[in-house]
Amino acid sequence: MTNIKVRFAPSPTGFMHIGNTRTALFNWLLAKKLGGKFMLRIDDTDKLRSKEEYELAIRDALNWLGLDWCEESRQSARFERYNEVVEKLKKDGRIYACYETPEELEFMRKRLLNKGLPPIYDRHSLQLKPEEIAAYEKEGRRPHYRFKLLPGEIKWEDMVRGTCRYEADKLSDPIIIREDGSFLYHLPSVIDDVDFGITHIVRGEDHVTNTASQVQMFEALGGKVPSFAHLPLLTGKEGKLSKRLGSLGVRDLRADGVEAMAISSFLAKLGTSEAIEPYYDLESLAASLDLSKIGRSQPKFDEEELKIFNTKYLHNLPYEKVKGRIDADENFWNAVRPNLQKVADIAEWEKICRQPLSPIIEDKTLTDLAAEILPPEPWNDETFKSWTDALKTKSGKKGKDLFHPLRLAVTAAGNGPELKTLLPLIGREKILARLKGITA
Repeated sequence: MTNIKVRFAPSPTGFMHIGNTRTALFNWLLAKKLGGKFMLRIDDTDKLRSKEEYELAIRDALNWLGLDWCEESRQSARFERYNEVVEKLKKDGRIYACYETPEELEFMRKRLLNKGLPPIYDRHSLQLKPEEIAAYEKEGRRPHYRFKLLPGEIKWEDMVRGTCRYEADKLSDPIIIREDGSFLYHLPSVIDDVDFGITHIVRGEDHVTNTASQVQMFEALGGKVPSFAHLPLLTGKEGKLSKRLGSLGVRDLRADGVEAMAISSFLAKLGTSEAIEPYYDLESLAASLDLSKIGRSQPKFDEEELKIFNTKYLHNLPYEKVKGRIDADENFWNAVRPNLQKVADIAEWEKICRQPLSPIIEDKTLTDLAAEILPPEPWNDETFKSWTDALKTKSGKKGKDLFHPLRLAVTAAGNGPELKTLLPLIGREKILARLKGITA
């Protein structure tokens, strides 16, 4: 049994957008590819912004996408454990109190930048004397806490970026606890990853610097440093980060009729050296995963391109994947799917084929003649051609002048599935009536 384990760790402070959908997908695919486990971790340490409706929406999105998990945890239930680790790290000299206000820190940052220096915290609070600390506390200041980085090179082999190196003395000691006692992302995430045995972490490249600090946190806790993969961030079609990407979510795409596997197929290959092609199950998509084929440039995500891809996906979607969602049988589905943009569109074609409609008679002479020579059933693949060839000869009409009036009479629509395919689905009785202008 493999010990591979990955996690998806959303914060329930908003609906699941396309960026973290991609992160969830890659983690799930990697777990499946390596024969490991996929864990859901709810990062709800932000008490003010975390909402149950967002968490439910995240779970619903994951379930709809088929990204099932075998284990879950919740950070808000683990504060006792986090505080226990903090006390240990304080004793080890790896966590220390700082008393600067946000305004003072911002002033220090700007001063360093103006001098052309990196804005690294100078560890001034480590030099404070007891009486200075007492004066600050009497003043009403409450400390925030930082994790102390040890000097030396921080290095890891990233599954996407290759070798990553940082010099610890060129990084600021990260703040891990705010003045109000609430935790920032960094340390609780590492504690969870150690405690739950996370072996691989896939996340956005905006976390790369965090990773450098967290490598030392893993080491300070005596945990094994996981393997990391940092994905280039998605950009809008304009080539820059877009507010739309931050709000466009799975539930919006689902409401627009985009299929779950179309989303997964599209996101899994976007920004890779591979063609974006439809996959019809997550297992085969996982088998195709190759992180080495992910490019370093930020891929452009275009919602319209996804919807066009969704149409392509539908045109070969097996009946087995939709039979519980539609009333039609397999023959009907196979006949109309090349003309669908979303599965729900099939309702229109079921209406054309099965419900009474009022035909549009554009050329009565032609449609009367068509009714007169309509072949008897049963029909086969050659019936439509032999019928229209005979109609062409008798009427002297061809091309649009022949086929458009037939389509309007038979379907009351100007376009749609091939008439050759539709005729057997509608049946001779209805077609004959419609050609004669009768609602049928």
